[in-house]
Amino acid sequence: MRILIISDTHGYEDNLKKVIRIEGKPDHLLHMGDIEGGDRKIQELAGCPIDVVAGNCDFFSDMPKVRFLELGGCRIMMTHGHYYYVTVGTRDLVEEAKTNGCDVVMFGHTHKPFLNQDDPELTVLNPGSLSFPRQEGRRPSYIMMEIDEKGSVHYSLHFL
Repeated sequence: MRILIISDTHGYEDNLKKVIRIEGKPDHLLHMGDIEGGDRKIQELAGCPIDVVAGNCDFFSDMPKVRFLELGGCRIMMTHGHYYYVTVGTRDLVEEAKTNGCDVVMFGHTHKPFLNQDDPELTVLNPGSLSFPRQEGRRPSYIMMEIDEKGSVHYSLHFL
């Protein structure tokens, strides 16, 4: 199972088109918020099931702030991150994910990619932003998550 993880598109989906051309159609797409009305367009481009959470710029949205789901035997917590103070660290986010028995917690908000697999119980990741990256070099980024037939999970961080 190939899962495309993105965040912070802010209504600009051109880079998502590029990602789909590069990676091919994923089996599932996870978006960590700040879609700003682009959910229909993202669904169209992805051509696969999508799960989305609301970001701090998704005003008047009925999308959930936090979502728990299971894909390929992996329990996932999705959130934009602003309610967990991710701009100053991931401690609160990690605590919430572990309390809920998650294998991976995903967030956005900072516009900076992050992938930490130091804890054998929990992977913490942020795909960065496809539209307005803030890390050094400011290259749009995303993460591919692959779950093989044995249930092993592999992550790869990519830049456009």
